[in-house]
Amino acid sequence: MSKVEIVRVSDKSQLMTFIKFPWEVYKDDPNWVPHLIMDRKKVLSKEKNPFFEHGDADYFLAYKNGKLSGRIAGIKNDLHNQHHHDKTGFFGFFECYNDQEVANALFDAARNWLKERGFDNMRGPANPSSNDEYGMLFEGYDDPPRLLMSYNPPYYNDLCAGYGFAKAKDLFAYSIENKDMVQEKKIERIAQIAKQRAGITIREINMKDFKAELEKVKYVYNKAWAPNWGFVPMTDKEIDAVAADLKPIVEPSIVLFGEIEGKVAGFALCMLDYNAVFKKMNGHLFPFGWYHLLTDKKHITWARILILGVVPESQKKGLDAVFYWEVLQRAEKIGIMRGEASWILEDNTMMNRGAEAMHGKVYKKYRIYDKPI
Repeated sequence: MSKVEIVRVSDKSQLMTFIKFPWEVYKDDPNWVPHLIMDRKKVLSKEKNPFFEHGDADYFLAYKNGKLSGRIAGIKNDLHNQHHHDKTGFFGFFECYNDQEVANALFDAARNWLKERGFDNMRGPANPSSNDEYGMLFEGYDDPPRLLMSYNPPYYNDLCAGYGFAKAKDLFAYSIENKDMVQEKKIERIAQIAKQRAGITIREINMKDFKAELEKVKYVYNKAWAPNWGFVPMTDKEIDAVAADLKPIVEPSIVLFGEIEGKVAGFALCMLDYNAVFKKMNGHLFPFGWYHLLTDKKHITWARILILGVVPESQKKGLDAVFYWEVLQRAEKIGIMRGEASWILEDNTMMNRGAEAMHGKVYKKYRIYDKPI
């Protein structure tokens, strides 16, 4: 008779085992992109990740008949509960062989951890929150994930269904090609009209005044996304931490502020898809990872639109269309002809219409699962 043992991570050695387990799951998957090990250590660190100033987590390993077979985290996010007035806890960092018995034991570990803390619903995967990697890929396994998007084998969704999880919400990723948008003159006309009527101006981020620019990002982010399902406001320290991580690979020409009458009204963050580089680094910055990081940028062919937001009082003035057109033009100048707009809630009508107006096609879908505790 098989036996599944759950072990709570309690030391650095077990944490490294937790971090490195995906290399076993994905060793034969050509589309998997390894995380940088140093980055995973920082994300999971309760001392270094500012998420843990308002959250908590425990990490669990599953052994079946003595063999490491899976991992999971139980996660609480106080800001989520304060913002949504619910008792939802989360699971995240889930990885597992195709074994329902192991998956059930892992989900039970996270569920019991959350139940002990008074939660009545388990949601995920969140790594560790909706402001990080979020959702389980269930459509679109044809190519690697774009930068900061999650990835998993198709059978993970079967394991979730087998445990009794139900869909909470789907997230869409759109593929957008420059050649398709160039043929569409309507967007250009709308953008030009919006600029004139609303007094819209677009400028790229000033990297020499990065700290002050970051304050404007904080203002737009937490104001523009507040009404969205599952939104959790980011603290100043969380935004500072993300900005510090992304700053070395920012392409300023596609990180844009929209201003109306001299006041910040929106922000668009587009990043080159460095996953194409990270894949070659295989989790390690040293000794040769730096070489790929410095020399392989020229081979990147995709960009990802991570953030495109307009503060409520400036919405419906055409700023979104202006952003779309500006991103298109600027990306082409640096040789980027394909982009991903992600992620977008399935019922965010305005953002979905905007992506469709750019001739975007939904080419990947991610699912958030819920299960009552």
